[in-house]
Amino acid sequence: MVAYAFDLGIWTMLFFLVGMYKPQWPLFFVKNPNRLMIAGITTIFIMITFTLYGEGTRRDKLAQEAKIVIPKDANAPSSAVPVPVPTPIPALVPTPDKAPAAKKFL
Repeated sequence: MVAYAFDLGIWTMLFFLVGMYKPQWPLFFVKNPNRLMIAGITTIFIMITFTLYGEGTRRDKLAQEAKIVIPKDANAPSSAVPVPVPTPIPALVPTPDKAPAAKKFL
């Protein structure tokens, strides 16, 4: 992403310089282009460029942190970690002899 940010930055500078010289060249599809439109579009391109660069450096930093592995000391004894064993839970269903009697409404 950082490489794309540099590429877009170069294209943005080229767009700005050519647009300030002749606004009709980069904005050939607009009826009445002016330098204010060039400045506005350049501002948007600059914001996109900086966002791409920032996101690219953030992702590179995260990739570097993910590659760092703390080596385990070969001479240190490994400690045993207890593993929990699941135990069944007794059913909480009432037995037939202790079931409540049904109510009669009439």
